[in-house]
Amino acid sequence: MLHKTFETKVTIYSYNELSDSHKMLIEKAKEQVFKAYAPYSGFSVGAAIQLENNEIFAGNNQENAAYPSGLCAERVAMFYANAQFPQIPVKTLAIAAYTHGEFLKKPVTPCGACRQVLLESETRFDNSIEVLLYGSDEIYYLQNVKQLLPLCFEKTSLNK
Repeated sequence: MLHKTFETKVTIYSYNELSDSHKMLIEKAKEQVFKAYAPYSGFSVGAAIQLENNEIFAGNNQENAAYPSGLCAERVAMFYANAQFPQIPVKTLAIAAYTHGEFLKKPVTPCGACRQVLLESETRFDNSIEVLLYGSDEIYYLQNVKQLLPLCFEKTSLNK
């Protein structure tokens, strides 16, 4: 029998320890929670993406009474960015969540479907995407999306 261990490296920062560019991206993600359409869950999520050319795209979750028809903030922002600049890699992603009148104290992580979409963008360009997960008490920093999905399904999985 063989055992393998997969590790996810997360660096935890306070807001004041972040670079100005990371603070700015988090602020963009935080702004988006107030534009979210979340009448069913009351859980608003905002995402902001910075491309390698420094263009910034933001999105928020869009719910629907037929729940599977909604879309998460991460995918809204990623698809929007990729639709506008299909040849430019994503550099950094920031995510924030807001519910019951306040931002979450601990960071929220992307759902499995969003992790897969984010990974596709990372592997599409063979370019690591930094991930910032905002919580008012602490912010998680991951060097790449693969840290969110260590046992991932990617294009090489389709090879025989």
